[in-house]
Amino acid sequence: MDHTPRPGRDDARRPRRLRADGVRSLVAETDLSASDLIAPVFVDATTDERVPIETMPGHERVPVEQAVSRVEEVLETGVEAVMIFGIPEFKDARGTRAYAENGVVQRAVRAITEETGAYVITDVCLCEYTEHGHCGIVEPGADEDPHLTVRNDESVDLLAETAVSHAEAGADMVAPSASLDGMVGAIRDGLDSAGFRNRPIMSYAAKYESSFYGPFRDAADGAPAFGDRRHYQMDPANAREARREVELDVTEGADVLMVKPALPYLDVVAQVREDHDHPVAAYNVSGEYAMLQAAAEKGWLDLDAVAHESLLSIKRAGADLILTYFAEDVAESL
Repeated sequence: MDHTPRPGRDDARRPRRLRADGVRSLVAETDLSASDLIAPVFVDATTDERVPIETMPGHERVPVEQAVSRVEEVLETGVEAVMIFGIPEFKDARGTRAYAENGVVQRAVRAITEETGAYVITDVCLCEYTEHGHCGIVEPGADEDPHLTVRNDESVDLLAETAVSHAEAGADMVAPSASLDGMVGAIRDGLDSAGFRNRPIMSYAAKYESSFYGPFRDAADGAPAFGDRRHYQMDPANAREARREVELDVTEGADVLMVKPALPYLDVVAQVREDHDHPVAAYNVSGEYAMLQAAAEKGWLDLDAVAHESLLSIKRAGADLILTYFAEDVAESL
């Protein structure tokens, strides 16, 4: 048999040698583990039983009384951290239930931290608590004028108050997601003044005005009653702006830097990883979850395989932490 190399072939360079079973896992460049994942948990003060979320198969809103059992289910899969989102008893123009001592998140966090070993992160925003569904106090007439928007500085003060109330309830980390200027600095000042100098902040530092949030707004009952959020969330066309936004949050005291959404913005995740030595998080959002679920229901995709591959790609891009609705399923398969 003639073993003369064909023209153009280099027998010294054959990448397939390292793709065989056995060596393949030894040379894998990226590893995904349950400890990389954060599981979202929705706690609903308006119900006394679990309510399935139609647009997010496999997820439910749970009553406050079942928050502990829900978190215990997460922990059984090997996931160690949860993000708590709340649906309050009622809403008003200023989102007062967001920072109430007996608010839905505050009550749930007290129970979870007392009865489980979960690492508890809380979402700090007002959109689920305001009757208009925006992430702060809106300017007068905003419901009729599309050029009006959220009043930044007054809203930031309420975010700081919310973060402090979460810390007082026992939250291990707070995660402001409102995309308002100066929110990280205000929250850092608020936490420090209240005696929580060592409580970390995971800022949604690069948060885009994305069309991938639809199912979440159904889950958390937080869709805007009018207008949209383009005046305070980032334009999907912009990447350099994300670098400026992230840098501002670093300067103001953010401890972990979040990019949201994840899959359509892997370039931004990679850039944040390159620019900063802070831990980087990415939010694998509801739309990313729902579209894979829908394709799998039609038999077009293997759900377990694409879920794992999606999260692996986010980790490969540079994320240290991934907030994902696939957390439990993927953790159990690892």
